[in-house]
Amino acid sequence: MESQELKKELDATLDARRELGPDYEAALVDSFVEKVDTQVRRRLAEERLAAARGGPAGRPAPLDGGFGERFGFAVVTLVLAIPLSAIGAAQAGLSGLLVAWAGVLGVNFIHARKHLRLRLRDKAE
Repeated sequence: MESQELKKELDATLDARRELGPDYEAALVDSFVEKVDTQVRRRLAEERLAAARGGPAGRPAPLDGGFGERFGFAVVTLVLAIPLSAIGAAQAGLSGLLVAWAGVLGVNFIHARKHLRLRLRDKAE
C-alpha cells in the first residue's frame, strides 16, 4: 500500500470507529491490520521474486547469462568443435586440431569470464 492509500485507509477506519462506537473497535483494528499485512506480504513477495531473478525490486533483473544460457553456450561450442576438429586435423594435422581446440577453449573462457565479472559486479551493488 502506498503511504497515501494507507493514510486514507487509517482515516476511514478511525471514522468508522467514531460512528460505530467502541463495540466494533477490535473488528475495525483487525480489518485494518489485515489489509496492511496483505500489502506488506505482497511487497515482500515482489522483492523476493526480484532478488531471485537477480535484480533489486523495481528494476528488471540484468541479463547476466543464467545457467541455461551458459550451458547452452557450452553445448553449442562443443557441437561446433566436432567439425572444426575434423577440418583442422584434415588440413594441418595435430597442430590444426590443437588450434581448433584452443579456439573452442578460448571462446568458452571469455564467455565464463564475462559471466563471472557480471556476478561480481551484482554482488558489489
